[in-house]
Amino acid sequence: MLRLARSGGFAFALALGACGAATAQEITVSAAASLQSALREVGLAFEAATPAAKVRFNFAASGALLAQIAQGAPVDVFASADADTMDRAQRQHLIAEATRADFAANQLVLVSPLARPAAARALAELAQPAVRRIAIGSPATVPAGHYAKAALERAGLWAAVAPKLVYAENVRQSLNYVSRDEVDAAFVYRTDALLEAARVRIDAPVDVGGEIRYPIAVVAATKQADAAAAFTRFVLGPAGRAVLERHGFKRP
Repeated sequence: MLRLARSGGFAFALALGACGAATAQEITVSAAASLQSALREVGLAFEAATPAAKVRFNFAASGALLAQIAQGAPVDVFASADADTMDRAQRQHLIAEATRADFAANQLVLVSPLARPAAARALAELAQPAVRRIAIGSPATVPAGHYAKAALERAGLWAAVAPKLVYAENVRQSLNYVSRDEVDAAFVYRTDALLEAARVRIDAPVDVGGEIRYPIAVVAATKQADAAAAFTRFVLGPAGRAVLERHGFKRP
């Protein structure tokens, strides 16, 4: 999916078209990379509860997904890792405003490879010479990166830490860097860190100035409005919330 995110919405559309025409109840859900494990399980539960439905997913950084939708990619539901990206979608009239709702909450954390001692137990320690490489999502397109940069700026650490940063295309790539012991530390969501608990250590929570909320909405240009709305309701309902909570997401 990273390749699709880089090539833009029209390449994404072509890729979907190559797979054949969509069925009457088939929908495409573009969702933040940090939702991958949880939403795949939600999709299976939705299909089981709605036999005529089929859900396909496109996971990438929220900003990249918004760019795809803006360029005309055939997407029915959009789930972002932050309110700002969904706000931009709303201002561009790319979503059905009445369908927008927050469905999950998360926490940004500082992590390090479990194979070695923790490089930093607090943000201020990232400025130490011993910390040489820090993975962070690209702040322009990755909400986790945007949150991390804002936290570093508030702490007066951005100038000292910026030369050490290794930029990732999405938060899962940041997680991969640290799980493979390729960086000293990384900024990821708590739910991502839990997926790699055998390789990744949570060193400290990161204060982002409030709760990180995930909004979902039906895309305005969808041709499957009923099915898209049904999936959104399922995510917001008891079955969807139960799956999200099993994956470490909190209720917003």
